Amino acid sequence: MAEQVQQQYAEDLSITTTRGNADVVIVGGGQSALTVAYFLRRTPLSVVILDNGEGPGGAWVHGWDSLRLFSPAQWSSLPGWGMPTTEGYPTRDDIVSYLAQYEKRYDFSVKRPVTVTDILRENDGFTVHTDQGLWRARAVVSTTGTWSHPFIPTYPGQSTFAGLQIHSSQYRNAAAFVGKRVLVVGGGNSGAQILAEVSGVAKTTWVTQTEPVFLPDDVDGRVLFERATAKWKAQQEGRLLQDPPGGLGDVVMVEPVKLARERGVLHAVHPFLAFTDSGVIWQDGSRTVFDAVIWCTGFRPALQHLTSLNIVDADGKVALSGTQSVEVPGLWFVGYGEWTGFASATLVGGMRYAKATALELAQVLITRPSVSQERLG
Repeated sequence: MAEQVQQQYAEDLSITTTRGNADVVIVGGGQSALTVAYFLRRTPLSVVILDNGEGPGGAWVHGWDSLRLFSPAQWSSLPGWGMPTTEGYPTRDDIVSYLAQYEKRYDFSVKRPVTVTDILRENDGFTVHTDQGLWRARAVVSTTGTWSHPFIPTYPGQSTFAGLQIHSSQYRNAAAFVGKRVLVVGGGNSGAQILAEVSGVAKTTWVTQTEPVFLPDDVDGRVLFERATAKWKAQQEGRLLQDPPGGLGDVVMVEPVKLARERGVLHAVHPFLAFTDSGVIWQDGSRTVFDAVIWCTGFRPALQHLTSLNIVDADGKVALSGTQSVEVPGLWFVGYGEWTGFASATLVGGMRYAKATALELAQVLITRPSVSQERLG
């Protein structure tokens, strides 16, 4: 089977247009891609970013209308140029605008919309297959994140439920839920924030696997980043640092969540057993009717473009040494969350991993003495 796949690709190569060559192809065009490109711009390596979006902004373009960061602009910036100061925490549109300006400021080579469909390893590098032709590269950095791969758990009878089911990735605002009976499933920040908003116009029930933990009101992204940094330093030094009470993944008390607490709706119930055609069955056998379910149940790494490399494990991840693939040298991963580094999916938290990746990549590809940490700084 593998030989047939390789033969088919060999035939494809003879008829598919080669769009370009680069030392480094970065797959994905969001914050992680821009951060890696920033650190590589001080090397002689040629870099191209292949983004399947219609415009700049990465996953932030798809966030719900009222989405805000957890921390001020100065704590939410990419390297080299800070996010312009905003009143309060930056909004989704503030972030999209900032990423677009950042991309333009540093004149990165971005090709969009380009969807990467597959990647093949060759003796001297990679062939990157896209819906716009082929790119050839000496190295590839995958920064596709998780947004395009939402996770929804399965329940008995789920397909028979006649109401609306959407994932948080599809949620925009509460307008569609006015006067409805809405089940919000998921105990993270997206679940708490969407519950807070929808509960203002609808009758809501919040389901979480475990009792949600709420951070103190004065804890925001600044504190979380400091905790992530301390944990990262401890790991580098071979120490084990326990998370303080209220861990890195608990609910941040942004203003809408505080208001929901004041209204008395910020409480969760244990998971249900199954769906009916009109609602759910609880563990005690009782039933509740719902008009809609909003799944705030997270995401999985979006690695569909790596199918032919056969390196994605059962958990949807890739074995790494640092941020480089163990099985496929020359392939790096940045910005997928805890799997690729503490807080690596955040704007500022991903910086250290992007910088380390760029340094390692430059050392591998540049045939003269290694690029120093200071040069990449």
